Amino acid sequence: MDRLKHAQEAVSARLKGLVSRLLRRTEGNVAMMFGLALPLLVMITLGGIDIHQASKVKANLQDALDAAALAAARSTFTDDVNINRIGLAALKANMPGYFAEDSQDTASFVLADNRVTGDARVNVKVLVANIVLPPYGKLLDDYLPVSSRSEVLRASRNVEVAMVLDTTGSMAGTRISDLRAAAMELVDIVVQQQQTPFYSRVALAPYDWAVKLDASTTLPGTLAKAARGDLRRPTGITDVRYFDSSGSVSSVSRAKPAVVTTSTNHGLKTGDRVAIAGVSNTTNINDNAHTVTVVDAKTFSLDGSDTRSYSKNGSSGTFAKCLRADCKLIVTSARHGLTDNDYVYIDGTSGLKRRTNSVPHINGNFVPIEILDVDRFVIDRFGPNYDAYGNSGQAYCTVRGCEYFVFKNSAGSMSILPATNCVSERTGAEAYTDVSPVTAPVGRVYSTGCNSQPILPLTSVRSDLENRIGALQASGNTAGQIGIGWGWYLVSPTFGSIFTGDGRPAPYDTSETLKAVVLMTDGEFNAPYCQDVAANTGGSSTSRIYCTATNGSPFQQSVKMCEGMKAQNIVVYTVGFGLGSNRGGSGVDTAIEVMETCATNKDTHFFKADSGTDLREAFKAIGRDITRLRIAR
Repeated sequence: MDRLKHAQEAVSARLKGLVSRLLRRTEGNVAMMFGLALPLLVMITLGGIDIHQASKVKANLQDALDAAALAAARSTFTDDVNINRIGLAALKANMPGYFAEDSQDTASFVLADNRVTGDARVNVKVLVANIVLPPYGKLLDDYLPVSSRSEVLRASRNVEVAMVLDTTGSMAGTRISDLRAAAMELVDIVVQQQQTPFYSRVALAPYDWAVKLDASTTLPGTLAKAARGDLRRPTGITDVRYFDSSGSVSSVSRAKPAVVTTSTNHGLKTGDRVAIAGVSNTTNINDNAHTVTVVDAKTFSLDGSDTRSYSKNGSSGTFAKCLRADCKLIVTSARHGLTDNDYVYIDGTSGLKRRTNSVPHINGNFVPIEILDVDRFVIDRFGPNYDAYGNSGQAYCTVRGCEYFVFKNSAGSMSILPATNCVSERTGAEAYTDVSPVTAPVGRVYSTGCNSQPILPLTSVRSDLENRIGALQASGNTAGQIGIGWGWYLVSPTFGSIFTGDGRPAPYDTSETLKAVVLMTDGEFNAPYCQDVAANTGGSSTSRIYCTATNGSPFQQSVKMCEGMKAQNIVVYTVGFGLGSNRGGSGVDTAIEVMETCATNKDTHFFKADSGTDLREAFKAIGRDITRLRIAR
């Protein structure tokens, strides 16, 4: 109170000084008119501050009263005493600082004709105007009264809301923090504490260059498997070899061709192919395949060889009879299911150590294959370059539907990418419907990362929603069309059959359940797909496939998904965060145009947010509107 008094005295003194100076002026009518008008101008200006403050309190009061009336309506009580008790408790919880025991604030809740009516009145302390113009404050006894009313039909509706949130790289820094705060605001408004007899649930679909379905990195995730189908598993490797017999070398002559003497019968026949390794002195015959001409049981020559330049005969070492003329490695993997001229990805084998760094590893690489039979295939690797196979290993197919995919990239070379628990667009006749993924699976995603937070199906558990929102991070490109699709899927009773428990959406019935989707983006959509890989959108990249998007423009894809949603009476809200005002050519080809077109009503359901404050206010407004769609006004 002392500070208020000092502030009042200081402002009054300054005003008196100003008026005194104006009265001493003699320039004419202008000064006199200004002096006469000054009190009125001051009252209007500073009074407006109080009115603005009162307006803010009124908006908060309306939100709190709506929620309180809804809480009272959801209770099982039928008498006014308990209806009033439930409503007042909820109202106080949402309006801290008001409705104290010694205040003049009032509120009441009554039940009549299956309708709960809440009335509330609070007194807003007059601050600035009371300091500057005491008579103004005294006129209203230092307070401005603010009142509100809310009516809730007891036969209300359930609420299912999906939030589609852009978490791409352009959202880094304060933007992602603003998004987290805004999303929390909507959850606080929409998800009510009491979930009977009517529930209110929210689902989340964060997206960057795809939508992630499972938190686990283990393939395949439960939801990913349900949405895009299973992946072909690898088959176990039991043997890798290029020869079927071997022996020790005693000596190698300096001759053309070189003659090899073995310590025991070599068992070869003319025309066989052998690989020589570890011979000293005449080293040019090592790690190469040679055609042999048999001399006798312990001697054979190497056709085309020449060791005359060496000063000593060769000694020690080994020879091995190749299974094939090219001495390539033959892999045994039962029922491998591979196809001729495909690639195979091998990993997990022991042994097969490279003899020189110039040859590729067996593990962790893809290689062309030739099929021998259902259990064996040849890989394009020269066997003498590797030590003997030890044990174990996996052979992965590398076509679409496998855990790895080899493709021609937009740089013109071949790339391999692993499958993830992320998903891309659905293609084909059901691309823009919400039919069950059992009928039409969505697309896979092959990439080096799947970094967005996973979706969260419908839930009324606030802590789960808050934890997932709080974990949102920014990275990657913008696949807005995929996010929009999943906004629909999360509230769709047909596609949503893959979800369990509370996560499974209710049937389409507007009399029973209000369904809404909130779409938010801050950038242009630049991640369409072709064959389950990010499509070529220009430039050269080893992570984009050398083909254009199967479904075409992501903007057009988005609009078609929105049209499908709205045809099912789903209310669509859209928020463009920092999108600016630039527009493309004819049609819808920018993000802001998508947001405007997707909204249920461009004038009332599209929000353009240019700051973090705008974003939070937009989400709060959407939350209020969703809640009020169940409230009789």
